[in-house]
Amino acid sequence: MSLFPVEALLRRIRPDRNEWRYYRLSIHRDLFGGATLLRQWGRIGTAGSTRVDLYQDEGEAANALTRMIRYRKKRGYALIGN
Repeated sequence: MSLFPVEALLRRIRPDRNEWRYYRLSIHRDLFGGATLLRQWGRIGTAGSTRVDLYQDEGEAANALTRMIRYRKKRGYALIGN
């Protein structure tokens, strides 16, 4: 994981429980000088759900992204690609 990540993909695969989940996070600038944290999650192979959280700046959004990664890793997700 980089020092200040702007996106992350996490997966939790448990075939014995028929569980194939993903969680995608990404930071984007908005038109008003702030930042958004885009959260997408669901079963692998589906569109899943989406949520957009608004933040004052990219630093706050990066802190929230890092907290989310830490929380999801505690719940059994593994970081993919970093």
